[in-house]
Amino acid sequence: MSMEPSGNESPAIERPSMDVDIVCAGFGPATGGFLTTLTRGLPLEDGTLPQVMCYERADDIGFGVSGVVTRARGIRASFPELNPDEIPMAAPVREEKVLYLLDPIGASRRSFTLKSADSLLRAAGVLDHEAFELPLIPAFLEKHDGLVMSIGQFNQWVGQQIMMSGMAQIWPGMPVAAPLIDGSRVAGVQLLDHELQPGMEIKAALTVVGDGPVGPVGRQLDEHFGMPEGHEKREWAVGMKMVIDLPEGSPLEPGMVLHSFGYPEPEIFGFFYVHPGNVASAGIFVPSWFDSPVRTTYRYLQHFLQHPYLWRYVEGGRLRSWGAKTLNEAGRRGEPHLVGDGWARIGEGSGSTNVLTGSGVDEAWTTGTQLGEAVLELLREKKPFTKENLEATYVRRRRASWLEQESLTAEKSRDGFHRGIVAGMLGMALAGFSHGRLHIPGAPIEHMPKVEDFFSERIPAARVDEIRREAASSGKPLHDALMDAWGWPAIPYDGQLLVTQQDALLMGGKVQAAPGYADHVAFRDEALCASCGGKTCVSVCSGQALTDAPERPAFDREKCIHCGACMWNCERENVVFMAGAGGLHSAEN
Repeated sequence: MSMEPSGNESPAIERPSMDVDIVCAGFGPATGGFLTTLTRGLPLEDGTLPQVMCYERADDIGFGVSGVVTRARGIRASFPELNPDEIPMAAPVREEKVLYLLDPIGASRRSFTLKSADSLLRAAGVLDHEAFELPLIPAFLEKHDGLVMSIGQFNQWVGQQIMMSGMAQIWPGMPVAAPLIDGSRVAGVQLLDHELQPGMEIKAALTVVGDGPVGPVGRQLDEHFGMPEGHEKREWAVGMKMVIDLPEGSPLEPGMVLHSFGYPEPEIFGFFYVHPGNVASAGIFVPSWFDSPVRTTYRYLQHFLQHPYLWRYVEGGRLRSWGAKTLNEAGRRGEPHLVGDGWARIGEGSGSTNVLTGSGVDEAWTTGTQLGEAVLELLREKKPFTKENLEATYVRRRRASWLEQESLTAEKSRDGFHRGIVAGMLGMALAGFSHGRLHIPGAPIEHMPKVEDFFSERIPAARVDEIRREAASSGKPLHDALMDAWGWPAIPYDGQLLVTQQDALLMGGKVQAAPGYADHVAFRDEALCASCGGKTCVSVCSGQALTDAPERPAFDREKCIHCGACMWNCERENVVFMAGAGGLHSAEN
């Protein structure tokens, strides 16, 4: 898709330029792995020291990412003597559970099959606070011997070592707007224009693209070069979490990991990780196969926290930080062209996320280390960064690794969710235990149901229209009003842990919209917005940066945390998500 809204193309202008040897777009786990591996091999034996630059959109190298539980195989391979105590908020996994959460309030949209299963579990007396603990954890999901971490803290730890080596420079607060494409070759990147000066062109022999699932450089490469046959990026999830100071005297130990499914809606997955210092991360993933036209992630997160199984641990706690991001859940099927003349893709935007294991950080790191090894090989042999040479070194390593084998196992593992939660869970089990040979097929949702149709079981169409008018006049978000009418209870705000979404922006990190840059969210065709009945982009917006308006949603970049959920949720592809500076300031998320 075009990265610019119609009628808003920038005229050709003269730009300053700089020549370097290697330039990286984005600093996340993948680029961290790449630069860690590369800089350890520099300077070369003959004294060659290439100039390596990395540009990151966020205002610090630890802002705007997420917490995680990971097996950490690739990370441990890079740091064989890794001591988790060296990294703030890191702890080894010590206990792990998978929970099926029942609905304690009767508001979930549960199928007859799930309602019957819930009744049987209740009758059997096997529940703990309205949750069933699975007696075993599937091997493909287990994170035994792994780590609980904050990726923000991990990125800072890694970045400090890279910069202290003196072999590479990392520049936060400098968003990359576009790749410099010359025919079939990428010749570097262009930084984002500022009102004081045009964005500089950084010309390089190799451009490393690790700007994530919604990064503008990677998406423009997809547009220009296309996708491999049969590959597409149509599946995603919105991940949102809180970091919580647990109540004093909490019995939870660092390294406790909980995975959940079933509540607040059957399609929504949850997680709960305990860090050192009586701190926990709690969050949910709202996937693309959840066919609700009001995917209101923040409110669902608060209902998740109030489930009796979790509430006994977090009641009396305090919101410490908060954040969200979107994930490319197409996995191997969303893998783009990995290399070309002068460029290579790494990380989540390269299709490395494993959708079966729910793991992406270690996989992204591993792609970076594989490219780092390949680049060192080419530098030593004094070979150019051509498509052929990058395929023979980087792609060859990737195809021969555990990353490739596991991604093939996971490739079709979640197709069953397009048929329902039960089919989805069975499909994951089939794929996991058969190493990908078996799965349950299913096609992605093409169109969201209308609001009136989705809520018709409990809310008549006339009442939906009335709720629309009331929400518009009162300023209350439509999705909140519809959830109220459906039967979800109001959130009992306490000003400490359960706070409004706007208060979360202030308490749990802050949004910094650097002055001088243009808005990074725009709309191609306002007429399409005006005729949209669902406004899913508004309801799913992680920071309430989008609000409903008569012609098109109003955008407030002082609230936007750069998660990209608006882009993923617009089935008409009318939302343009471009390069932007700033974002959520929280080094814990």
